[in-house]
Amino acid sequence: MTKRLLATLLLYWFTGAVFAQSKVLPRQRIRIFLDCSNTWCDQTFIRTEFTVVDFVVDRLAADVHVLVTAQPVGSGGEQYQLIFYGLNKYQQAKDTLRFETLPLATEAERRTALLQHMKAGLLPFIAKSGFLDEVTITTSLKTDSLTNKPAGNAATKDKWNYWVFRARTNGNFSADQNYRSRDLGGRLTAERITEELKVSFTLNGNDNRNIFRVGSTDIKVSNHSLNFGHQLARSINQHWTYGYDVNASQATFTNIKSSFYFNPGIEYNVFPYKSVNSKLLTIRYGPDIRLNNYYDTTIYGKTSEWLAGHNISVNLSLNQKWGTVSSGVSYRNFFNNWKFYNISFNTYLDVRLTGNLSFNVYAFPSIVRDQVFLPKGDASPDDILSRRRQLQTSYNFFMGFGVTYRFGSILNNFVNPRFNNNGGGVFFF
Repeated sequence: MTKRLLATLLLYWFTGAVFAQSKVLPRQRIRIFLDCSNTWCDQTFIRTEFTVVDFVVDRLAADVHVLVTAQPVGSGGEQYQLIFYGLNKYQQAKDTLRFETLPLATEAERRTALLQHMKAGLLPFIAKSGFLDEVTITTSLKTDSLTNKPAGNAATKDKWNYWVFRARTNGNFSADQNYRSRDLGGRLTAERITEELKVSFTLNGNDNRNIFRVGSTDIKVSNHSLNFGHQLARSINQHWTYGYDVNASQATFTNIKSSFYFNPGIEYNVFPYKSVNSKLLTIRYGPDIRLNNYYDTTIYGKTSEWLAGHNISVNLSLNQKWGTVSSGVSYRNFFNNWKFYNISFNTYLDVRLTGNLSFNVYAFPSIVRDQVFLPKGDASPDDILSRRRQLQTSYNFFMGFGVTYRFGSILNNFVNPRFNNNGGGVFFF
């Protein structure tokens, strides 16, 4: 009886061991599809430094789809979000990681932080693949110099009270025997962004001068603009926000000697604002009032006028596994005459139709019926050819599209920078 029991136990142990062995996943590298949807990733650096996985260019052939998005934060840095979608035999797994970069972080610091968080998110998948023995894990705690998150739980005190200031100046010059151009500009901004309140001030100006030589005659074209903007937005909850925009401007191109604009409004986000990296659907409405003073009398016989109206806009943004879509529509009109209105659309779509076929399109059409600022009188040929002033139009339209189809090997691990530069180039003004 004892021998029979011992033989039975040995049989159970042997068959159990064989069954358990059959359930172990084969040792195979994890295949990663890296999808940098709305931000740039240094994929050469990532593939070079992260060699325990295989990178593929076909999403359907991947074991993990890593979707990387980024949004600007109040400090001037960016908040990155990484979503790890398990596919095929890992399809039940999903995780999300977020981190923030410093305002003046270098590209090397940003890509290092991105790689660090990507490794952390992929570690569970690597462990299941049987390649954990090729990974070194360290657990020492240190101050994070790449992100805004302090080490430990100590509260952060900001001597600037979250105010961020920026100053920028730019210019370019070009010339040949028949043409000379000078363009100078500058911009100052001050903003304070927290979860509860967003405040910003902006001042920018531009001066552009061009000289065209036609035969022995020089045609001179000068335009300048100056603009001051202020915005305040206060959070009510995860869906509602109220605030206002203030703007004062001057622009010779649009016949605006001076203009003051005030637009209070309220905004509703169908999704919670904490989901901004993945999805956003906002509806904003508000009245507005403006006072315009013109350089030249307009086609409606005005040298100055008060205009009251309202505007409504709807904007959608999605960053998903299948691609990216961003679309919006805005409508505004003046109360004193409802025939003066403007409808603007914007659309950007980048969709992977299959594992190897992708399609993208972007379009910016507008219906224009509110050019109350146009100066009276016909435009001269010089005005038309040199775009000295804004011309009457009933619409604006810009569109682009592309289709990409790829076939062949799906692996994309190798880095080879040789002969990236052909040794020559052309410089265009």
